[in-house]
Amino acid sequence: MLGLVLEGGAMRAIYTAGVLDVFMEQNIWPDGLIGVSAGAIHGSVYLGNQPGRTIRYYKKYSRHKNFMSFYSLLTTGDLVGEQFCYHDLPDFLDPFDYDTFAQSKTAYYVTCTDLDSGKAIYRRCTDLHQEMEYMRASASMPYVSKIVKIEGQKLLDGGVADSIPLKAFQQMGYDKNIVVLTQCEGYRKKPQKPWLAKLFYRKYPRFIDTLLHRHTAYNQSVRDVEDAAAKGDVFLIRPSQDLKIDRMERDPARLEAQYNLGRADALAALPALKEWMNR
Repeated sequence: MLGLVLEGGAMRAIYTAGVLDVFMEQNIWPDGLIGVSAGAIHGSVYLGNQPGRTIRYYKKYSRHKNFMSFYSLLTTGDLVGEQFCYHDLPDFLDPFDYDTFAQSKTAYYVTCTDLDSGKAIYRRCTDLHQEMEYMRASASMPYVSKIVKIEGQKLLDGGVADSIPLKAFQQMGYDKNIVVLTQCEGYRKKPQKPWLAKLFYRKYPRFIDTLLHRHTAYNQSVRDVEDAAAKGDVFLIRPSQDLKIDRMERDPARLEAQYNLGRADALAALPALKEWMNR
């Protein structure tokens, strides 16, 4: 089965939206998709078959005080405004196509991190009207987000436990995968500050341990993806240049440049991708 694995990266992951818009235009649909954080968000728009939607609302609302801002953090406890981003925007301001998403033949999985166990969970979502909280949990970054509680579980950013869930998807039976990363070749994650993790999450020692080893796990995941790509089991797409887009970038012009890079890289990769898919 053909899978699509989408890394997160907050605002930097608008790159992925550019890639996915090209996929929509080219009618490329995998059997399954697994997303992490912003990757899960952009993946949902892809399965809703709404090309152009993500960059449209990013350009319009990236500087809104309730989109992603310290104002939102100080007034609500969440850097990303829950009401604005997960209700007002998809339901009214730039409607999300819930029906098309629900009818998609591509299985959709969201990656979250469970605070009690410190491990990743992979939730298949079929109805985002009812399961939007899982996507919100996946995109709730540590330190700047409140813990999301769902069905007795306490969840945060899926990237803490599994930033690039290729192995998890392979274990589910997706033996051929397209992987979209949001960091350039050569990037390696650095260690977290132990005191900060212990200050914020002292009630969750397993989550602290996962946080403090996140860089090691991430860097190994990148090597695994690169090895799988070299063997032909994975088709890898990642930024061809570093535009220095920060996780909290709010400049619409810079975000559009990152999006356009995703489009350009996807278009450049199309001939090789189609050949790889037909093998």
